[in-house]
Amino acid sequence: MMIQRLAEEGRLSGAVVAGGMIWLAGQVADDASLDAEGQTADILAQIDALLAEAGTDKRALVSVTVVLADIADAPAMNRAWDAWLDATAKPARMTIEAKLVDPRWRVEITGVALAPTAP
Repeated sequence: MMIQRLAEEGRLSGAVVAGGMIWLAGQVADDASLDAEGQTADILAQIDALLAEAGTDKRALVSVTVVLADIADAPAMNRAWDAWLDATAKPARMTIEAKLVDPRWRVEITGVALAPTAP
C-alpha cells in the first residue's frame, strides 16, 4: 500500500494520503493573534492548500471536526466557514469545545477527504 505524507513537520505530517482517503492533521492558524473568524479563515486556506497538494479540493471533504477553545466562538467560526463552504458539497461536520495546546489558538480543524483516483 502506498502512503503519501504531505507538509511534513518535526513530529507530524499536515496530511496523509492512504487507502483512497486524505487524512488531515489538526490545523491551527499561522497567526494566533487573529480572532476566531480570522483563525478559521486562515485554517481553511491551509486546508485548501493541503487538498490541492493532494490533487483535490474542499469538495472532496467527507468529514470535518472543528474544535473551539470557547464554544461562544461558534458564530464567528461559522461566518468564516459559511464564506468558504461550497454549498453543493457540504461535508459531515462536528463542532466541539476543548482546550487547545496553545492558549492563543481559538480554533483547530481536522478532516478526512476522498483522494483523487489515478487516471
